[in-house]
Order: sequence, then C-alpha cells, then structure tokens
Amino acid sequence: MEKAGRYFAILGALVGGIAGFYLLIPIAVFFNREPSIIESAGILLLFAGIVAVLFFFIGPPATVLVRKGVKWLENRMVKMALQDILVGVGGLIVGLIISNLITPSLSRIPIVGSVLPSIAMVLLGYIGIVVARSKKDDILAITPRSFRNMAKTLSGIKKGNPAADGGFSTGKILDTSSIIDGRIADICRTGFIEGPVIIPNFVLDELRRIADSSDNMKRNKGRRGLNILNEMQKDAYVEVVMQDWEEEPDLDVDLRLLKMARATGARIITTDYNLAKIAEFQEVGVLNINQLANALKPIVSAGEELVIHIIKEGKEPGQGVGYLEDGTMVVVEQAKRFVGEDITVMVTNCHTTPAGRMIFAKPRSAGRDDDNG
Repeated sequence: MEKAGRYFAILGALVGGIAGFYLLIPIAVFFNREPSIIESAGILLLFAGIVAVLFFFIGPPATVLVRKGVKWLENRMVKMALQDILVGVGGLIVGLIISNLITPSLSRIPIVGSVLPSIAMVLLGYIGIVVARSKKDDILAITPRSFRNMAKTLSGIKKGNPAADGGFSTGKILDTSSIIDGRIADICRTGFIEGPVIIPNFVLDELRRIADSSDNMKRNKGRRGLNILNEMQKDAYVEVVMQDWEEEPDLDVDLRLLKMARATGARIITTDYNLAKIAEFQEVGVLNINQLANALKPIVSAGEELVIHIIKEGKEPGQGVGYLEDGTMVVVEQAKRFVGEDITVMVTNCHTTPAGRMIFAKPRSAGRDDDNG
C-alpha cells in the first residue's frame, strides 16, 4: 500500500504542478501584478504538495474501490442474459439520443449551462437502460420474430442450452420439493442427469428452516433433504455446486428460482406441478420428476389381463382398488366383494392424470371360480 501511495504522490505532484502553472495567469490578474520567479515557484510547489498529499491518501483506496466496481460489473455482465444486454444497449442508445436533442436548450441556461448536458447524458442513458430492461418482455414482443429467435438462439448457446446448441449439457437447479422428495439422488446415480446440479443458497436456507421447524413432520422432511444433499455431494456420479444468488431477496423462493434459471440458462428440477407449469409458461426449462416417473411406468392396453390384489373399496358403489408394483392405481368394477384377495382382471381403459396413471378394469368374465382354478 505504501509503494502504491508513493506512486500516487508522484502522480499528484505532477498534476498539481501542471494545475499551478495554468493558474499563474489567473492569480496574476487577481493580484493585478506579475508574480516573481520565486513566487511562481512557490505557487507551483504549493499546488504540487497539496495534490501529492491528497493523491497519497486517497489514491490507493480509490483504486481498490474502482477494481471492486469493475469486478462487480464484470460479474453482472457475465450473469446477464444476452437478451437483457441487447435490450439494455437499445435503451442506452435511446437515452443518449434524447439527451443530444435537449442539449442545445440546456446549454443556453446561465451558469450551469456547461454542466447540464453532461449530467443529462449520464442520467438519461441510465434511465434508458433501466426502463428498457424492466420492459424487456414488451419490447421483445413487438420486435420481428426473426430477431427474437436469433437472440434466443445466441442466448442459449452462451448459456449452454441443449435446445440451442445441439445437446451441450447445462446446469440443473434443484428446488426444495425435489430435494425433499429424495428420488433425485437415485436418478443421479443412474447417469441420466448431466451437467452440474446447482443448489441455490436461498433453497438451502429454506431447507434449513424446514429442518428447524417445530412441526415434527416438516422437521423430518427437512432433515431428510439435508441428508440427501450430503449423500449427493459424497457420490461421484454428478457434480453438486452450491451457488449464491443474492438478487431480489424479497421475492418468493419459486420466483427467485425462475429468475435465476432465466438468467443462467439452467433448468429447474422439481416435483411441484404449479412451479413446472409456470416455468413452462415463462419458457424456462424444467424437468418434472413426477412426469419422469409416470413415463417409466409400464404401458398396459385395453384387453390385457392383470393379477391384482384388491386392497380396499373404491369411491363408487361396488368398486375395488388395487395397485401395481410401481404404485399405479387400478380401479376394478364389481370387485368390492374381493377385498383382500388376488383376482385376475381385464383392463378396460387407462387414464393419465397430472398425479399419475390410473387403470380401470373389470374382473375376468370367468369370475372367481376361474381364478381359483
């Protein structure tokens, strides 16, 4: 720090000496006489000393602040989506055009006329960027489709979007529901998940709050989620990354997940049906574990025969309910009297719902006697 201070002191002495040299004439006019050589040298040394001292003390901390500011700006620009950058540049251009249009009028104002155009340029440029970014969706909606597709494609390539660059792996953000669910650890072990698995700091905070809850059930779920994260970190099947995301901390966790996914180009892994639908509506990549589980269930066709253990009565009169090994519910007509027994049924219909697949069947025409035989 002292070495840097000496360099700044030398620079300050040069700046102060040059400033003192240019101020000799105004000083001579003020005192109405020409200063002598000694007085001129004294003025130059005085200004050089004052500015050197200021630079010695202010220069190093100012340099540190500038470096931090540049680093912060660099990080923000790297995290920012390409669409945000393009829209922000457009807003900056519009703001500078408006400032140039009003500059002639501002420059005619007495006293402050020489300063106002510069202030207007900075202020209107900043306002243009902020307004353009806040209205990004509206601005992109009125742009030609070809421009939107190009921006989306370039943004996808920059962020590693598989849909844009032909299969390049991208990060996967876990939400709280997928961690508590627990199946994500088994899915990672199979090798179907590529790219780093990202755990945002606000999701981890929510998981800790659940683990510290006074409700026994919530507390058990939270602790199970933390144990699953520890297991995933120890396993070598997939990279687990804890990532800080401090933007808009007042928003709901789901909204912050969507913002983070849009900004980084990552996909969200969840079991939350509502979050998955909102992400789909906002064109955010989402992987729903429940949809994956439903897709992996065996397909049965009408007319196929199954052996089902009837566990309980159904909602409608005479119905019986059983389950396949994968948990698929089978509703059997006229099977109430077979509760607690294994019977052979014939599939009549298969219905897929957001909650899973449901099979409707009826007892085989031969009835119980044929089953026993």
